[in-house]
Amino acid sequence: MVKKPVDLFLDLLENERSSGLLLVACTAISLFLTNSAWGVGYTALWQTEIGAATVEHWINDGLMTIFFLMVGLELVREVHIGELSVGKQALLPAIAALGGMLVPAGIHALFNHGLPTASGAGIPMATDIAFAVGVLSLLGNRVPMALKVFLTALAVIDDLGAILVIAVFYSAGLQWGWLLAALGVFVLLLLLNRLKVNVLVPYLLLGVAMWWCMLHSGVHPTMTGVLLAFAIPFGDGGANSVSFNLQHVLHKPVAFIIMPLFALANTCVHLGPEWYSHLLNPNSYGIFLGLVAGKPVGIGLFCAAAVGLGFCALPKGIGWKALMGAGALAGIGFTMSIFIAMLAFSDAGHILASKTTILLSSLVAGCIGYLWLHTVLPSAARQIRKRSAHPGAEH
Repeated sequence: MVKKPVDLFLDLLENERSSGLLLVACTAISLFLTNSAWGVGYTALWQTEIGAATVEHWINDGLMTIFFLMVGLELVREVHIGELSVGKQALLPAIAALGGMLVPAGIHALFNHGLPTASGAGIPMATDIAFAVGVLSLLGNRVPMALKVFLTALAVIDDLGAILVIAVFYSAGLQWGWLLAALGVFVLLLLLNRLKVNVLVPYLLLGVAMWWCMLHSGVHPTMTGVLLAFAIPFGDGGANSVSFNLQHVLHKPVAFIIMPLFALANTCVHLGPEWYSHLLNPNSYGIFLGLVAGKPVGIGLFCAAAVGLGFCALPKGIGWKALMGAGALAGIGFTMSIFIAMLAFSDAGHILASKTTILLSSLVAGCIGYLWLHTVLPSAARQIRKRSAHPGAEH
């Protein structure tokens, strides 16, 4: 039975919680196998060629397009009927996301200006929505729904920012013929939408054609997923809409197949006797400080400025301490950070150092966010006692 539109957000949270735990398990398994006696064979598995590309490339260029399609569909829903549909509601997480991108990028640029690693400034800008929401969910019923909504909206907008960064800064050697062909297919998709064609099959077939053109254009092919999402009819967002049904179908495959495969294929980090040496360079300093410190500082400062200037207000039920905890969780870069790192660098050493730092940074950010929120958020028992002592009080 297809779920109602109002259940999609709760379904997303539940999937992201389970997916986040699964990603932790897959990362641990991948790191263990890579550094075990089976390491050579395990790493070679992902470099096995299928057709003209390796298994790793099929995952990163192919399956991740479906991930970005899912992200795009979530963005469309948020813009039409979600947290991003009302100006003031959308403004605070949007401003928070902006601060959470600019400050980390600035920190990385500060350490790497003029160096070959300067192109890695986009790495600490990203937030992994599955991990961030997954860690938040571990706190159970002490987390107010408003905080979950805020972090999810922030992460979704952050994903959009990462997508734009990839499209603008990490697409090289443009092949204009292929790019124009891809844009031509996109125009056809928009025309189908305009003509109110509400059958999914032609959109998917044209989406594959657009992906093929984009693959040869120099623009990363995963951008196809986002463009396709904005072309698919949204309608009223109800259970009979094309967008709703596709989003519902994609939730579990993305959460439990595509993301775990990405984690397994892209965390083959060999930790040698002096693995910590990967952390002692400007690129790693920029990534670590950008994710662990830059994210919460950027989010906190930009939100404080927006609220102080009267542009928006804190959501009901969220205090500044809770918001800073969400900012710390936004420092879990993982999937998107690793993805950008592989686009930013061609040197294997820079990629390995970046992955090692991203894993450590995400672990530290997740622990800080969890422990901070565990301390500042009241337990369920305390909430009940507070309501009993002050009947009718809002918090």
